[in-house]
Amino acid sequence: MTLLPTCDDLNRTTPKILVVEDDKYLNDELKQLLSDSAYQVDQCHDGEEALSKALGESYHLVLLDLMLPVRDGLSMLNLLRKTDTTPVMIVSARHAEQERIQGLSAGADDYMAKPFNKEELLLRVDAILRRTMRPKAVEEQVLSHQNLTLNKAQQQVEINQQSVTVTPTEMGLLYMLIQNRGEVLSKAYLYQTVFHRQYSQYDRSLDMHISKLRRKLTAAGWDGSCLQTVHGKGYCLQ
Repeated sequence: MTLLPTCDDLNRTTPKILVVEDDKYLNDELKQLLSDSAYQVDQCHDGEEALSKALGESYHLVLLDLMLPVRDGLSMLNLLRKTDTTPVMIVSARHAEQERIQGLSAGADDYMAKPFNKEELLLRVDAILRRTMRPKAVEEQVLSHQNLTLNKAQQQVEINQQSVTVTPTEMGLLYMLIQNRGEVLSKAYLYQTVFHRQYSQYDRSLDMHISKLRRKLTAAGWDGSCLQTVHGKGYCLQ
């Protein structure tokens, strides 16, 4: 398997990942897979140990199983999110949609069901790390996509050099989508980065803001179909 690029070109620190999995064979397999892609990897096998490690040490990502001894993964994540924003990707054998929603609502950045494709897992890990480890110094103030220009410093959006009135929330969503064009941004991630609160399955405010933003941009002459809803995952700007 071809090794994926790491975030070293974005940050001098080698990404450090905590693998939380009670199946020793799978835990070791994940460690080997990630180590082969040049990540630093720590391991633990129960939720209580995972919580202690995640709070006591500095990790760039936690791969978390849900069905764990001592403390289950969802309980561990809920406690972690009270004081810590370390990215978490759930890797679980629980396939039910409700389990995925609960995990994302608790603050997970991504959810992957077992059995998983190894290459896809590495791609998702790399995507999360590139997004979260991007140095703030490289944050651009002016972004462009097709005939749309966004000026974050001036809080202005223009299409074909004509101003479009958007709310601060719509501005934040559009900025994140343009900055990460081509990547699916989960609802949980957008809630955390734009709304600064945890995602709830009963909260439809994100869908409402995206819908209004799409209508405004389309009415101003932009191709609204580029702002795509990815069912069960989130949103993506193509």
